[in-house]
Amino acid sequence: MGDIIHLLPDHIANQIAAGEVIQRPASVVKELMENAVDAGAAHITVNIRDAGRTLIQVIDDGKGMSETDARMAFERHATSKIAAVQDIFSLRTMGFRGEALASVAAVAQVELRTRLKGAELGTKLSISGSALDAIEPDVCHEGSVFSVKNLFYNVPARRKFLKSNETEFRNILTEFERVALVCPQIAFSLYHNDTETFQLPVSGLRQRIVNMFGKKLNQALLTLDAPNSIARIEGFVGQVSAVKRKGALNYFFVNGRFMKHPYFHMAIMRTYESLIPADEKPDYFIYLTLDPSTIDVNIHPTKTEIKFENEGLIRQILTAAVREALGKANAVPSIDFDTEGAIEIPVYRPEREPAAPGLHADPSYNPFHRASARPSYSESDWAKLYRGFEQDRTLPPDCSIPPYPEALPPEGDGTLFPETAHPCFQYKGRYIITLLKSGLVLIDQRRAHVRILYDRYLSNIRQQKSVSQQLLFPEIIECTASEAAILPVLMDELRGFGFDLSPLGNNSYSINGVPADVQDCDPSALLGELLNSAMEAGGAMDERTTETLALSLAKAAAIHPGKTLTPEEMESIVGALFSSQASRLTPDGKPILSILTDDELVKRFKA
Repeated sequence: MGDIIHLLPDHIANQIAAGEVIQRPASVVKELMENAVDAGAAHITVNIRDAGRTLIQVIDDGKGMSETDARMAFERHATSKIAAVQDIFSLRTMGFRGEALASVAAVAQVELRTRLKGAELGTKLSISGSALDAIEPDVCHEGSVFSVKNLFYNVPARRKFLKSNETEFRNILTEFERVALVCPQIAFSLYHNDTETFQLPVSGLRQRIVNMFGKKLNQALLTLDAPNSIARIEGFVGQVSAVKRKGALNYFFVNGRFMKHPYFHMAIMRTYESLIPADEKPDYFIYLTLDPSTIDVNIHPTKTEIKFENEGLIRQILTAAVREALGKANAVPSIDFDTEGAIEIPVYRPEREPAAPGLHADPSYNPFHRASARPSYSESDWAKLYRGFEQDRTLPPDCSIPPYPEALPPEGDGTLFPETAHPCFQYKGRYIITLLKSGLVLIDQRRAHVRILYDRYLSNIRQQKSVSQQLLFPEIIECTASEAAILPVLMDELRGFGFDLSPLGNNSYSINGVPADVQDCDPSALLGELLNSAMEAGGAMDERTTETLALSLAKAAAIHPGKTLTPEEMESIVGALFSSQASRLTPDGKPILSILTDDELVKRFKA
């Protein structure tokens, strides 16, 4: 039998490697932006067409490359960042593996125009599927211009599995934000289909966050600063009053690199644990600076997973820093004793000899003497209080008192109240108790209302029968770039729920009307929660996204625990719930009711 093991050709090996590094258009944006940052650029511009399918172009004014470097940059494991293994543990740059450009060139058509600072001519290079098409001198600006066209043109299976343009562009926005947030000293611009999405000037760290996510965030951030010998921790954490159920902005950066770290995230959540509801999360932007030799970034090609040598200590420092920031803002409740009417405790002074307590008594006091006893009232005094009482008790001639029933209804009658078909009682402002032929049923009133509203919203969408309540004073909502990217896609669905929105430009919208059931909610907060729910669902307009929006809207409009209901309201909820085809569970699978049968009652009362 002959030999069967052989080396793969370079273009096949590059396409295989590209599967790890280049997963979607956002991966290309990330790698090219990081290279621009490492090149010392002062301004970086990103141009996107068709969510990266047609074109991804990154322009920088960095140091540029020579003709030889431009050609070598597209070879696998070609890098200027490291020269020995020890350099991996002293990294100060974003990239170092030398795989990004080779992976991009393997699955796209790439054009590079670059010129070194001070050089008279630059270089223009074209590569398609790892094959060099042309390289020639070029008249261009100092820096580099990477143009990636027709991504995955030679890997149709990968191109077919790309998501919708809205979803892919939101992923591009995510990578753009991660790089821009850590480099406030660099100006960034982002254009999608020739429309400006971001224009971020050079600024401070806090201003960069505000420019990216809106002015409202500025008032909700608390400064975090904890320098120490192990790691410097700085950044911002959200106030307790500004937590979110969905769409919280959570960012960790280590030595200028974005990372994901569930262990540190859990530490922050536990710090807020006793201050916020369990289903809500705060925003945070935390930047860690520490010795590169104490971390390992060579875990995954995407470089978002990092190992720490002193992970436990950093977690303790992080927890203490967040608590200190919350304490300075009086977010942590302090013990405040009520001093009104309190006993004054004298201060102990050892130089003073305390006097012995004395006994004071009134020898003339006699409890049986009428002068010292409590005042008494004569019968005539009490009679004045009841004067006219009998006249007040007389009933009008047309009023009669129904006779008290002599006996309960016979067993098996099915009800204790013949006048009412379904008598309802409320328990502790949370549960509705009503009768069935087989026993008692306990209903969670909020969950029941969520199920009723959810079914109603879906029915209105399918039948195109929405009910909108116009606002007397329209509200203005300023969307983030991610929200503005998905809102036009959801416009028809939101209109079907009862929202009336008008675009104002610059990622701003006017809320002119809201669904009739949610008049007591904050329209801006409600719309933001719906957008975050849609983004978590994937952003594509399908049945799953519609159901997600309906559930979020139902939860926002449903009654809250503790609300006292009238008998008519309880009967309305019970009737609407039992008419639903899924009355036992909420749309997200939580139980709505519990039945206590007659047989169970009999067992409980057995002697």
